[in-house]
Amino acid sequence: MQTTTHYCPLCKPDDERVLWQDAYLRVIRVADEDYPGYLRVIWTAHIAEMSDLHPRERRHMMEMVLASEEALRECIRPDKINLASFGNMVPHLHWHVIARFRSDRHFPQPVWGTPQREPRLPPGARPSDEALAEALRKAAGRITGR
Repeated sequence: MQTTTHYCPLCKPDDERVLWQDAYLRVIRVADEDYPGYLRVIWTAHIAEMSDLHPRERRHMMEMVLASEEALRECIRPDKINLASFGNMVPHLHWHVIARFRSDRHFPQPVWGTPQREPRLPPGARPSDEALAEALRKAAGRITGR
């Protein structure tokens, strides 16, 4: 495990909405009014790259990214799911899993791009944390076999 002497907001999070976690990672719901189906899968140890993980850990990380995608598809029924891993601003391994709708603020551009319109999200696009957590638990069980 790599450590850092610099402040890392993913190592010492404030007020996260944790939907699922185990000894290796956690899945949180990002507080973004425009994107209520925005999850982040965060590796617990402070490392920067997927290649820093053991192959078994890489597999686990990607299983939970896919479980997050499945949970969003089940709960929200978006037009598309975006997956992204950057770490340019926060070099702590994490994946963005974002439910997208043709009527969202940025579609078809990335959520970090120039807004295209005022968002008009469909009914059902704002499930409760509990509903998302339950869908995530079920998807994780199907994918990981646990």
